[in-house]
Amino acid sequence: MLRLRDFKPKDQALLINYLNNPDVKRYLSPKIPSPYTVDDARWWVETGSKAGGIFAIEKDGLFIGCVSAIAGELEYCKSAEVGYWLAKEYWGQGIVTAALALLIAQVQATTDIVRLHAVVFEGNTGSSKVLLKSGFKHEALLEKAIYKEDCFYNANLYGQLISK
Repeated sequence: MLRLRDFKPKDQALLINYLNNPDVKRYLSPKIPSPYTVDDARWWVETGSKAGGIFAIEKDGLFIGCVSAIAGELEYCKSAEVGYWLAKEYWGQGIVTAALALLIAQVQATTDIVRLHAVVFEGNTGSSKVLLKSGFKHEALLEKAIYKEDCFYNANLYGQLISK
């Protein structure tokens, strides 16, 4: 069974394990520290994940990833940026697609957000497929939009209007 929940202190060891996997962190924002430490995990569970719209993905009682819809500000206050990551051993099982469906339903039920968008590193075909399966449309290719570890990456922008 899959569900979204708040982060818990017991998730810290798995956070460290998952977010130090090179394949998992390859396409993640450089906002996520690398290497990922005990202090980083503690801060995330106690503070960072409390910002609103951020959830742990739990499968059969085990924490396995993260999904979020972070609301914009000012003129973007009716939009939210979607983000997610999943422990590598759970890739290819439709879990993120299912977690996104839960997230979208929650956003529709509990917020006044009308637009979701996601930015994906060019080359991250798995993430692009998840978004397309979840009803997002490819809206743009942003050249050299991402700068990480001394390299530029193109970014694919996906968007979805959600009904109210």
